[in-house]
Amino acid sequence: MDSVDILSIKQRFGIIGNSPLLNHAIQVAAQVAGTDMTVLITGESGSGKESFSKIIHQLSKRKHGQFIAINCGAIPEGTIDSELFGHEKGSFTGAHEARKGYFEVTDGGTIFLDEIAEMPLGTQARLLRVLENGEFIRVGSSKIQKTDVRVVAATNVNLIQAVEKGKFREDLYYRLNTVPIYVPPLRERGNDILLLYRKFATDFSEKYRVKPVFLTDEASALMLQFRFPGNIRQLKNIVEQMSVLEMEREISRETLEKYLPMQQGSQTPALFRDHDIRENNFTERDILYKVLFDMKKDMNDLKKLVYELLQNEESYSNGDDVLKNHKDLFGSLAKDSTPEPVVNAHLLLEDGKNKNTIDLDKVEDITHETEDDSLSLEKKEKEMILKALRKNRNKRKYAAQDLGISERTLYRKIKQYEIE
Repeated sequence: MDSVDILSIKQRFGIIGNSPLLNHAIQVAAQVAGTDMTVLITGESGSGKESFSKIIHQLSKRKHGQFIAINCGAIPEGTIDSELFGHEKGSFTGAHEARKGYFEVTDGGTIFLDEIAEMPLGTQARLLRVLENGEFIRVGSSKIQKTDVRVVAATNVNLIQAVEKGKFREDLYYRLNTVPIYVPPLRERGNDILLLYRKFATDFSEKYRVKPVFLTDEASALMLQFRFPGNIRQLKNIVEQMSVLEMEREISRETLEKYLPMQQGSQTPALFRDHDIRENNFTERDILYKVLFDMKKDMNDLKKLVYELLQNEESYSNGDDVLKNHKDLFGSLAKDSTPEPVVNAHLLLEDGKNKNTIDLDKVEDITHETEDDSLSLEKKEKEMILKALRKNRNKRKYAAQDLGISERTLYRKIKQYEIE
């Protein structure tokens, strides 16, 4: 197909842009339109997948037949079979009369199934039968009916992953994916962003009877850098907002920044984004181990610090100053900006007021590390409890305050070490 044909298709269906990826998608859609092959359109939400289903229908021999677009994710699971394949009277509660389904109504036409990944597994089996044999059965009936419908499906989900997770039938995937068409996201279309901007700005100036907003060079550069996770739909919304809300028709970079979300993309840490998980084969177990290893490292640092405090009586009395120099080490464990002296890692972590309770033995089993027996925390812990009790004349409340633990934890420790 030459460039003149692609241009005429763009003009006919209102497609804006000159991106090579976009032109290739249009070319494939036009080439496959004259056949009855099943087409799977993939692309992010808001990238314009439905426009390609209309291209396929209007350029096919079915163009005089009916075209119906259905969002599979918008139909409740309990009624989707009835919507697609019809039902007989009395087949379920509320079925007061027989009803034709979309596959029966669009006989000789085209049906566009958007968000195909949201279709329930039972309905997927029924759809597979239609694709393979052109047969379907109404809900509540045993009579097989025939239909001649072309199916064009679309999804913004990776169907291969859905198959691996058991959420999508593998045989249906290969039956749908006869001809794949990839619709590029807006961020992969380069200067098409500015072309679409001018188109939307003109449309909204006519709609709201105002002068069109236009971008400065700096604002245009920022627009090209933005990733547009919502694609064309997001760009259109931004232009509409500026057309209505901005008094000045010239949009500067500073003005544009107010309409562009500060946070782009996923909030998931970079190491564990979906893309990296797929390529590096990370599992939940791997992530858990990483968290435990990091926690183990922090605990070893904490043990060393506590041991240093216990070795030096002066350090204990001036514990506040020592801890102030180790804020990064304690992190969320130290909730006050000037924490009380911490005399033992076990006491700190087992305090009922602290939610970061960790089983050190389990962590040590995972890391397979052997601690130095000389760091006998239990022995030191008992000694410090005795010192605190003697200092406060056996008054547990004040001893617990000195130790930086709750009175309940102190009482349990006294029983544990059989302290009289």
